[in-house]
Order: sequence, then C-alpha cells, then structure tokens
Amino acid sequence: LMDAHTSRERIIKNCIAQTSSVVKALREEREKAQDDLALLKQLRKEQTKLKLMQSELNVEEVVNDRSWKVLTHLNNDDVLCPQAV
Repeated sequence: LMDAHTSRERIIKNCIAQTSSVVKALREEREKAQDDLALLKQLRKEQTKLKLMQSELNVEEVVNDRSWKVLTHLNNDDVLCPQAV
C-alpha cells in the first residue's frame, strides 16, 4: 500500500513539474505576443490542467492519510480481538 501511494505521488508530482514548465514557457510567449488569442487559450488550458493536478495531489494526500488510519485501526482491532480460527 505504501509503495502504491509513493509511486502515485511521485508520478503526480512529475506531471505537475512538467505542466508547470509548459505554463511558464507559455507565459513568456504570452508576454511577447499579447494579441495571440490561440496562445492565451492554450495558456488557460494548461493552467487549468495544472490546477487539476495540484488538486489531485491534495486528494492523494487525504486518501493516503485515511488509508493509514483505517489500516492502523484494523490492525489495532485485530490485536485486541483476534479472530478465532
């Protein structure tokens, strides 16, 4: 479970880094060509994608925390009340 969460978090962070660099490049281009509507549309699209990825990272943190709480709770219950075989 820990490996899956770590792997997913690493992948999401990698996507965030890549999209951030795209957004940065588009912003620089936008400063040079402020009248380019297609460029503005692309910038907004990439910014939206970046926000969604950042939200996904936050969701992943919540899922990770809750998973560990449930797992800890289940393990504590097994210690206190082991199932009869």
